[in-house]
Amino acid sequence: MIATDLDPTHLASLDGIRLPVAGMTQMTTLDYPDHLACVVFLQGCPLRCGYCHNGHMMAPRRGDESEWQAVREFLESRQGLLEAVVFSGGEPTLHNALPAAVREVKAMGFKVGLHTAGSYPGRLSRLLPWLDWVGLDVKGRGGDFDRICGRPGIWQRNSQSLMALLDSGVAFECRTTVHWRDFELNDVERLALTLADCGVRHYAIQMARTRQCLDPAYCQPVENAPPRGMLAGLVKRLAPHFENIELRE
Repeated sequence: MIATDLDPTHLASLDGIRLPVAGMTQMTTLDYPDHLACVVFLQGCPLRCGYCHNGHMMAPRRGDESEWQAVREFLESRQGLLEAVVFSGGEPTLHNALPAAVREVKAMGFKVGLHTAGSYPGRLSRLLPWLDWVGLDVKGRGGDFDRICGRPGIWQRNSQSLMALLDSGVAFECRTTVHWRDFELNDVERLALTLADCGVRHYAIQMARTRQCLDPAYCQPVENAPPRGMLAGLVKRLAPHFENIELRE
C-alpha cells in the first residue's frame, strides 16, 4: 500500500519552493503518452551511466526560489493549452521540494508525469498519490543494473520502486536504454521477459545516443553489435508478452 498523504517533512512551502531547474522543454508529445506536455529537467543524479548524454545535469546543487517561480509563471501562461507537466532529470526524486512542486502543478489543473530510475523508492511511494503517469528506467537485470549505472545497490531500490508502481494503480511504463557496450541481444530479451513476468505491460527499448556520452568510450562503434533487424525481430517476438512494446531510436 502507498501512503495517502505526503510526509510534511518532505514538503517545501508553496511560497518558497527551491528546485534546481536545469532546463525545460516547453512543448512535447513524446514524454507523456498521448498528451501535450512540457518537461522540467531538475539538476542532480546519483547514477553514472556511461552512455548518459546529460552529464551537465549530474552535479547536485541547491535551487533558488526564482527558478521555480519562472516555471510557475510559464505554466500559468499555458493553462488550457498544455495537458501535462513531466518532471525529469537528472533524478527528480533527489529533491525534497519535488512533492510541493507536484502538488502545485496538480492544483493548476495539469496532469503530472515523472521520469525516474527508482533510486529512492520511499520518496516515489509518497509521490504516487499525486502522479498520473511514471516512466521508470530499468537499466539492466539484477546486478547488471548496478554495473551499467555505476553505483552499487541501486537495482534493489529500483525493484522496490517497480513493486510500488505495480501496487499503486498509477499508469506507468518501464524503459531500458540499450548501448551494445552494456548488452548483448540475449540480455535484452531476458530483461524484457523478467519485467513481463513481474506484471509490466508497457515497455520501451531505447537505443542510446552515441554523442556526448559521459564515458567517451561509449561514443565509439561497438564491434559485433547486432544489426537493427535482429533487435526489431526481438521486439516482434516479445510483443505477445506486453500490451505495448516500442523500439525507440
